[in-house]
Amino acid sequence: MMPPTPELTLPEELLLLALDPQRGKPYCSGRSLEYGTAGAVLRELELQGRVTGQHGRIQVLNPLAPPDPLLAQVLGSLSAPGTGRPSGDTDTRRWVRQTGRYVQELCLEHLVRRSVLRRETHRFLGLLPYHRHPAADPALSLAVRDRFAAAEAAGFPDPRSRTLAALVSAVGLSGAVARGGLRQRWAMYSLVTEEWTAEAVYRNVRQDRANRNRRSHISGGGGSSGGD
Repeated sequence: MMPPTPELTLPEELLLLALDPQRGKPYCSGRSLEYGTAGAVLRELELQGRVTGQHGRIQVLNPLAPPDPLLAQVLGSLSAPGTGRPSGDTDTRRWVRQTGRYVQELCLEHLVRRSVLRRETHRFLGLLPYHRHPAADPALSLAVRDRFAAAEAAGFPDPRSRTLAALVSAVGLSGAVARGGLRQRWAMYSLVTEEWTAEAVYRNVRQDRANRNRRSHISGGGGSSGGD
């Protein structure tokens, strides 16, 4: 029997899936996980009837603050009726890219305050500080993984589990958490285009990959020198 899990939002579930419970290091690119966390917050707000996505833009349906302080803070930063800004003037992909780091830090702080995660400070080369977030109780991370595996075995039967699967695939986590092999990973990948927030996340991840490949090509002397 799985241990009881506290009430978790989508971004919190994604972070618990993504972080090594012992070392606190993500199993995927840290930048990609930032995008994924931002996308998960948007989808959580949509599931609560606060926002929706139309034609690549975020539209606020209900500007009243939800009980969760993080969701309330994010919702307050978006365009809303009565604020003097037109509803739906926020580009989803751009918002995910620009706010991912900030939103993820808010989520991590929230999980640390609730004693779900611990915060450890390390130093790169003994100088530059950085943080890791191992699980305060590794059994909770295992319970989240088991719950994801149960949804995977059932074919992700509900909107929430399909969104989480799409985000896992979009940020490059499916190899670390999927238990059904390559076929199941492809099934998760197919969900990305069905979920507007996951698609915005994936487009940013793909842009970063293209930028890295371009820089590698240039630094490696891949351009033509004119020949003879």
